[in-house]
Amino acid sequence: MVKNMKEYTYVNLRQKPELIEDAAAWFHDKWEVPQEAYLECMKAYLNNETEYGWYLCLDSGSIVGGLGVIENDFHDRKDLAPNVCAVYTEKEYRCQGIAGQLLNTVVKDMKSKGITPIYLITEHTSFYERYGWEFLCMVQGDNEPDMTKMYIHR
Repeated sequence: MVKNMKEYTYVNLRQKPELIEDAAAWFHDKWEVPQEAYLECMKAYLNNETEYGWYLCLDSGSIVGGLGVIENDFHDRKDLAPNVCAVYTEKEYRCQGIAGQLLNTVVKDMKSKGITPIYLITEHTSFYERYGWEFLCMVQGDNEPDMTKMYIHR
């Protein structure tokens, strides 16, 4: 049986700058990183201080998925930049291709700006491999006891 695929809207924060406060609160709620940290990164993007952006999936104007691009996602390999971070899809919206669409969008957008390769840290390896990400190396997370996997998209 084929699920009825809804039409979602995919935007970057420059296309919908009015969502900055909602987006910062949404990501904070998912990852427990201070809201101010998200706002700082988002403002830098909106002010064209960086091309490292924030990407959202909207359902009738509400954020149901998102991810960002930052210099370093809290790990010891500062040379592996930029990093896709904060990838999240609301539980009831999972398995509909939302995160995959966001990942493909960010890869395409970064490449169009000459930013390649890009990296991410994850334990969800098979998921990212479906979207062209490859295992690169192990990295030490800041204040993390265990090493974690770093993936690259060339």
